[in-house]
Amino acid sequence: MITAVGGHGGYSGGKQFVSAEELREKLSHLRHEKALIVKLVDIVDFNGSFLARVRDLAGANPIILVVTKVDLLPKGTDLNCVGDWVVETTVKKKLNVLSVHLTSSKSLVGIAGIVSEIQREKKGRDVYILGSANVGKSAFINALLKMLSYKDPVAAAARKYKPIQSAVPGTTLGPIQIDAFLGGGKLYDTPGVHLHHRQAAVVHSEDLPALAPQSRLRGRSFPNFQAGLDEMTSRKIGSNGLNGFSIFWGGLVRIDVLKVLPHTCLTFFGPKALPIHLVTTDNADEFYQREVGILLTPPIGKERRDDWMGLETQRQLQLKFEDARRPACDVAISGLGWIAVEPVGRSSGVSDSSLEETEKELLLNVHVPKPVEIFVRPPMPVGKAGEEWYQYRDLTEKEAEIRPKWYF
Repeated sequence: MITAVGGHGGYSGGKQFVSAEELREKLSHLRHEKALIVKLVDIVDFNGSFLARVRDLAGANPIILVVTKVDLLPKGTDLNCVGDWVVETTVKKKLNVLSVHLTSSKSLVGIAGIVSEIQREKKGRDVYILGSANVGKSAFINALLKMLSYKDPVAAAARKYKPIQSAVPGTTLGPIQIDAFLGGGKLYDTPGVHLHHRQAAVVHSEDLPALAPQSRLRGRSFPNFQAGLDEMTSRKIGSNGLNGFSIFWGGLVRIDVLKVLPHTCLTFFGPKALPIHLVTTDNADEFYQREVGILLTPPIGKERRDDWMGLETQRQLQLKFEDARRPACDVAISGLGWIAVEPVGRSSGVSDSSLEETEKELLLNVHVPKPVEIFVRPPMPVGKAGEEWYQYRDLTEKEAEIRPKWYF
């Protein structure tokens, strides 16, 4: 498995990012200094943007985990459930953090809480902001300085004079020092880390906007999302579910449904710009060759289609419904979004008890460009239904004491 720390070079189109190795080299001094680390992760691409080996950089220094773009989560999402889900995931990754903050730089949700924690925990130390490319780091720093400036004239001045460019084009980027605190210590904006296993690393730079959601996510569910399906396809799905079908998510993902329950639904959460098409698996190869760059975008246009590497990586996933009332899992595609594997009744808001009487194992074959990574994870509780099925884990007294708290 490719770890979420690798990466070489920058994105196409001349964007200036650094690899994880370059960032480790530039910040190697942090392991031997006292600093406060603020690590950003994108909620839409939680696994792909996580920077898993940040402890290699931070040493024993405390870490505040900031989850960005929560304003993009589906309407009705309970942020308490999402906060607990993030903490559970973080604890499983064995990353010791002070706290988790769910934020939106657009609406300033959660920013005041981070300001308070930084001021409380800084204790004269420098503060370093870390994050992968396109995680929303610049917007977060602007929101942070805006909130700091209400109480700190130094931060107000920093908002006015904060550097826009990190380095001369073509040179390796380094941290930018920002004078943001009156009481000692500096704020450092570090370069965005290019992770080679995200979709943004393989698409053309002019296609990158298609990967970025611009508004609140709305799940698109199959087989519920049947607009445009012909009568024969609808009849096949009605009798045997999605078995024998393939679903294309733009030109970037193909999912072959090898074995699922008739009651299984796949719900796609990601940018609206990527169309979703369903065809029989027998016709999937020919359909992709014919339509990539046309119906299946990105890649967009003939020139980029001709240069496109295709979906070279396949991973077969064996999944299982552990509880008929809850989604089985999420299948997260690094740099894009995720697919919730759930009972049809759950996605449509109606319970389906017949699941409890049937075999619950599922088999999917997922195709992505090389080296994009696929993650299977516990389902993220989003939308109004999320708080209904999400289960908070019972904690021992000791776990409750040391477990990070979440804020928004």
